[in-house]
Amino acid sequence: MRLLIVEDEPNLGQQLRNALEGAGYAVDLATDGEEGHFLGSTEQYDAVILDLGLPEIDGLTVLDRWRKEGKTTPVLVLTARDSWSDKVAGLDAGADDYVAKPFQTEELIARLRALIRRASGNASAELMAGDIRLDTRSGKVTKAGEPIKLTAQEYKLLSYLLHHKGKVVSRTELIEHIYDQDFDRDSNTIEVFVTRIRKKLGPDVITTIRGLGYSLEEPAGA
Repeated sequence: MRLLIVEDEPNLGQQLRNALEGAGYAVDLATDGEEGHFLGSTEQYDAVILDLGLPEIDGLTVLDRWRKEGKTTPVLVLTARDSWSDKVAGLDAGADDYVAKPFQTEELIARLRALIRRASGNASAELMAGDIRLDTRSGKVTKAGEPIKLTAQEYKLLSYLLHHKGKVVSRTELIEHIYDQDFDRDSNTIEVFVTRIRKKLGPDVITTIRGLGYSLEEPAGA
């Protein structure tokens, strides 16, 4: 899963980036509204953290522009502690949730997980396909109750496919959602990760749809 942070406070922005990367996300960081709007309009993200008090272009304007452009990416806005008017304005402009500063990073991450789940039609924090379980809260993966150790990129790929279970996901889409902007993206590595996941979870867990991409389906009879 790939996230965009738009935050002009350097310490807070880097703190959030480190925490979210530690939680298994690919993260891009923009430090003003102009850059944030550009990235949100031209790159693919699973969710955005948007501060409202930004230089160049304020957060509400950025959000309003995205929505008018047809961008439906879930957006969590950061507001001042007691600014109820900012909360109302953000929600009216198209935000999906908000967190008031100062906040606990754990709460922000939990809210992001919920936004991403809801956007992909998943209500539970635990994603399942047959006897495979991925707990988005702990980052643990099990098969038939046994823990399975995945690398960070294998986890990201499996998580994205589970969030979009039953759908065909192209290599390009996977690349856009599991790597951050600065990563050297190579489509051949996707096949490597898929092969590794099949070795750990079973040869039929991910289906290759020739010419289209990959699909993770609920096993027949499950």
